[in-house]
Amino acid sequence: MSTWTARDIPDLSGLTAVVTGANTGLGKETARELARRGALVELAVRDEAKGRAAAEEVRADVPGADLHVQRLDVASLASVRAAAEELRGRHERIDLLVNNAGVMYTPRSTTEDGFELQLGTNHLGHVALTALLLDRLLAAPAARVVAVSSVAHKIRSRIDFDDLAFEQDYDRVAAYGRSKLANLLFAYRLDALLRAAGAPAVALAAHPGVSDTELTRHSPGPLRLGARLGGRFLNSAAVGALATLRAATDPDARGGELYGPRGPGEAVGHPVRVLSTEASHDGATQRRLWDVSCELTGVSFDL
Repeated sequence: MSTWTARDIPDLSGLTAVVTGANTGLGKETARELARRGALVELAVRDEAKGRAAAEEVRADVPGADLHVQRLDVASLASVRAAAEELRGRHERIDLLVNNAGVMYTPRSTTEDGFELQLGTNHLGHVALTALLLDRLLAAPAARVVAVSSVAHKIRSRIDFDDLAFEQDYDRVAAYGRSKLANLLFAYRLDALLRAAGAPAVALAAHPGVSDTELTRHSPGPLRLGARLGGRFLNSAAVGALATLRAATDPDARGGELYGPRGPGEAVGHPVRVLSTEASHDGATQRRLWDVSCELTGVSFDL
């Protein structure tokens, strides 16, 4: 089996990419490699100061990198709408949207719009952003939308439409798994609708396996300790980002596919095409979650 690396990314000159959560971890590494191959990259970040610092770091590594820092808090629909409007004002087309930003294992809390924080940040904010940028994606000759999910979509995850806000017996591990399952349900449904409409865009998904990033800062104590002790056995952020980069750029990747590490349990290693759970492919759940998500966020997809 050949090993796919960042060296396999084709020339991206002339393309525009938007990467959410690009100030740290997987998002920053994704932005770095897209810029290295010539793309104009919008670093869509909640903290602009951290975004500027990340841009400076990338430019030091990639002289001449074409970067712009865009304020975006995916936990706020008002921020999502403002950012989308600014991005639309700068770009007639967007070739790549990487929905990467997220939180993990947070204590029970809500977004400013009243959504459970993990579902609101990881899923609903990105649904809204994708819808609001859809016309710019459809203006590109071959746009891709990449949802960054997690192997945690297999862990204690289900979509409970009677309690999407997780107000009953909140479990932060289950809530994270739900949000990552929602990422896949959305990506697969979006790709199916794009295909049905004969659109030039596709949607794919990726997961980084178990990577050494800041995302684990809210993990329960035993998990944080295990990450510290086993850090040398985890994917680095650079390797973890390769699954996203392959989904985003590999000419042989197809809509509706999922990429993740090829190692045992899809925990570590370089990216290959992998399979997600049966629940993620349930058409009825995909359609219902799509409708509920659009209703909650107040967006629609004009396909």
